[in-house]
Amino acid sequence: MSAQFPVSRPRRLRRGPALRRMVAGTRLHPADLILPMFAKEGLTEPAPVASMPGVVQHTRDSLRKAAREAAEAGVGGVILFGIPQVKDARGSAADDPDGVLQVALRDVVAEVGDSIVVMADTCLDEFTDHGHCGILTPSGDVDNDATLERYASIAVAQARAGSQMVAPSGMMDGQVGAIRAALDGAGFGNVPILGYSAKYASAFYGPFRDAAECAPQFGDRSTHQQDPAGPLEEALREVRLDLAEGVDAVMVKPALAYLDVIARFRAEVDVPVAAYQVSGEYAMIEAAAANGWVDRERMITESLVAIKRAGADLILTYWATEVARRL
Repeated sequence: MSAQFPVSRPRRLRRGPALRRMVAGTRLHPADLILPMFAKEGLTEPAPVASMPGVVQHTRDSLRKAAREAAEAGVGGVILFGIPQVKDARGSAADDPDGVLQVALRDVVAEVGDSIVVMADTCLDEFTDHGHCGILTPSGDVDNDATLERYASIAVAQARAGSQMVAPSGMMDGQVGAIRAALDGAGFGNVPILGYSAKYASAFYGPFRDAAECAPQFGDRSTHQQDPAGPLEEALREVRLDLAEGVDAVMVKPALAYLDVIARFRAEVDVPVAAYQVSGEYAMIEAAAANGWVDRERMITESLVAIKRAGADLILTYWATEVARRL
């Protein structure tokens, strides 16, 4: 038994900032953070995203500059999303060697080298004219297995462009295995896969769809993304399948509404666990701060600490560079 009050006084370890810092159980480090960035084909100036204050769709020049700033701040990685000028039903631009995402990857790798991990979103929704994450059947459903062929081709194209990690986000069954086989067969066996193992059909993605211009033109993504009310065992089944297919790191998306899933992943798996602090989480804090309702800097830090405390080794956040500089 531990001592009781008045002998035991927990406040003793909270008496000053130096003491609190010394005994803090959760610590953020710049290398824990990954910055999502949007590259849009054909821009001559960065285009602000109205629903995400401070976030822009980048030109080639501004993307290189932002990547360099992230690297200089000590950020661990950047993940790139591409927005092409021309979209079609199969997302042809996604694996085009001269497509916007491959050009962006080459630019960023040339700018920062291996001082920061450069990775790519491996999906189709930004590239299809219908806005869905895969190839559609005549009836408008997402064809899982036909989509796997596209993901495999996209991953290889990204690796050839210099991507140091690929991140399939479509939640197709078998996506990790298909990509692993394709990368290995093309001579990219050393390129790791960050699997979106638990990605929920969330209302928190709204602002991202403005930034990536990928809102579905009909229907939604509930047939492949997980139900927010679904059982935790479903998420555990998904991550076990990804592990069996050779995933190198796993992700939970969104983060703050799914801290319980992050905690279970951390307890269950022996690979790094990432969490994506998504656009809706970002926009809520920025909007509240703009109205003077909250202390912006404290809320940003507290939200990231909560995600880290839940068990995330890596955090994708639009505040990565800003927070890394403070740390």
